[in-house]
This record gives sequence, structure tokens and C-alpha cells, in this order.
Amino acid sequence: MKVTVSVDSFKGSLSTFQAGSAVADGIKRIFSDADIKICPLADGGEGTVDAVIGAMNGRTVEATVRNPLGLPIKSSYGITSTQTAVIEMASASGLTLVEEKDRNPLYTTTYGVGELIKNAIEEGCRKFLIGIGGSATNDGGIGMLQALGFEFLDENGKQVKFGAIGLKDIVNIKTDNALKELSECEFCVACDVKNILCGEYGCSNVFGRQKGATDEMISDMDGWLKGYADLTKKIIPSADPSIEGTGAAGGLGFAFFAYLNATLKSGVDLIINETGIEKHIKESDIVVTGEGRLDGQSYMGKAPIGIAKLAKKYNKKVVAFSGCVTDDAVKCNEYGIDAFFPILRTPCTLDDAMKEENAYKNLADTAEQVFRLLKTI
Repeated sequence: MKVTVSVDSFKGSLSTFQAGSAVADGIKRIFSDADIKICPLADGGEGTVDAVIGAMNGRTVEATVRNPLGLPIKSSYGITSTQTAVIEMASASGLTLVEEKDRNPLYTTTYGVGELIKNAIEEGCRKFLIGIGGSATNDGGIGMLQALGFEFLDENGKQVKFGAIGLKDIVNIKTDNALKELSECEFCVACDVKNILCGEYGCSNVFGRQKGATDEMISDMDGWLKGYADLTKKIIPSADPSIEGTGAAGGLGFAFFAYLNATLKSGVDLIINETGIEKHIKESDIVVTGEGRLDGQSYMGKAPIGIAKLAKKYNKKVVAFSGCVTDDAVKCNEYGIDAFFPILRTPCTLDDAMKEENAYKNLADTAEQVFRLLKTI
């Protein structure tokens, strides 16, 4: 039996590699001679760097950058064997880097993301794969661009302040001093949302509150972002804030698209293409996927559905495992997952369920029982 195991991380519990290993252990108890290929999986958010550099024999590079509040922190990114830099914006500008009491998108910046890109350029990278999920910011990406040499100037000719608050003061944008190496670079951005930059479905209205914004701040930021987009369009006519994904990460998607000529892609599709999972699925008898939670929204760009969609291209059966499932997770059956199974075996606290050793055992034991059933039929 040939099995491809491609499971996204169980966030806060198991990495994509640990989850894959747990499933493989369970399968081996029943099919000891199974040919199992573990393929790391991510959707552009947490775990993207580990998944890609693990699949492509890469290395991790550490760098000191500014966090969302502008304070120095240790961060890291990956470089693959082909000199592609793999960056998670959340490692520099993520919401989890800011304590809840300090969350305020008026003052949080993406500057650290630009510093990571600059560091990778100095390491010789010219191709970039960047996941932009989980941001603490709503600055339209101007912080990142400032770190790369772009100038967003106020009426006095000075760089505007960090954060969304800086957007309101932009009267002039200069690109002359941007890093020259950027013209040699190719950016692919893993984007797991389709929001545009401004308006009812823009980043401020949809994601502002979870980043600490009030209703008044949301209205202000939306207007400032529109002004920023209008100024951008004057110097870059192709800049279009209505493109899906430009509202990702508080407008960071727009900055990548407009200023760095980036391609905005579905996170899972990008990871699948980069890591070569398809050839293993094509040769498999059965495909196993999953993630920490499956629900009625999982079909909207989540990694397991991407794997299931690819598996159905070759008429493969797909089994999924999850830490928990909701009633509306049955929607996943319409999108290629033939059957899914929650792994919790006894009532327990969330903390106990998420302990690494417990999650690993529960996942392996559940995989064993599912493949025991498959063996009988």
C-alpha cells in the first residue's frame, strides 16, 4: 500500500512533521510494509517556513528585526537549497508578538518584514515565498516598504510615522532610494484571504477589531488606506486596490502587489507547487490530510481541502484527521475529503488535548483504527 500523508500543523500542539509522523506510526501498526511518504503542508501561515525548507533541504537563518511595536526581536526565515527565501510575516509582525493590552493597529508596523527581506537579499536570495497570515498590522505595508528604502513623506518631507497613523500624513511617495536589488527579485505571496484593500470587505472593516481597533479607528484607517492607494496609483498606474488579496495582512498584500510586482496566490496552492506533493499523490493508493480544526469554513482555501482537490484529480480516496470538528464540517465532504475523524478519545481539557505527547498519541491511535477498518474491507 502506498500512502501520501500531508497534514497541516495542529497549531500550538504538533508541527506538520510531527502530525505526519504520528499518522505514519498508526498506519504502520496495521500495514507494516506500507510505503508512506510524509509531505509537509502549510497554507502560508504558521508552519510555512518549516514545511518548505523541510521539503526542499533548506536552512534557517536568524535575524534581529523590529517587532510590530518597533522593538528589536530575534526572528528567523528559511532559505531553500535553490536559494529561495521563505518568510512568514508573522515572525516579525504577527499578532501573537503583541500582548492583548498593547494591540493597536494605529501604531503597529510591518517594518520587520522588510528587514527580513533585506537580510535575505544580502544572503544572495532573489526569489521569495512569503506567507502573510496572522498580522498585527493595518499599515498598508508601508513599514515593510520603508525598510526597503521606499519613502512615504509628510508635508515637511519627512518619513511618516510607523503604523496606520502614518498613512494619514502621506503627501508624497518616492521610490528612487529603494534597494536596487529589488528589480532582480521575484515575490510569490501566499495569501489565505481574498479581501480587497478598502471598503466594506477591506482589511480595516473585516480584520481591524481583532487587531485592537475601535469603530472610529476602522473608519479612519479605511479612508487613509484609500488615500494611500490613490497616491500609489499616480506613480504606479497598475496598482489596483480592488484585486483579491490586496487587503491581506492589513494591506500588506497591496504593498507587495503594487510596489514589488508580487504574485498573490492561494497559500496551499503555492506550497503544493513549491514542495512537489503532486507526484507523490499521483502514485498513492490513499491520501491522508488534516489539521487542528475542521469546520464549515475549511473549504475556503484551507490546506486539507487543497490536498483533497489535488487527490481527486487522480481519483484518490482522501481521509482527514483533526483535533476537533464542528457540525458544519460535513461541508468538507463536498470538497474532496471522503471521510474525516476527530482524534480526541476521552473527555479532557483543551490544555490536555493540546499537549504534544497527548496529541501525538491520539492522532496515531486514531489513524491505526481507521486503517484497521480499511484492512478489513
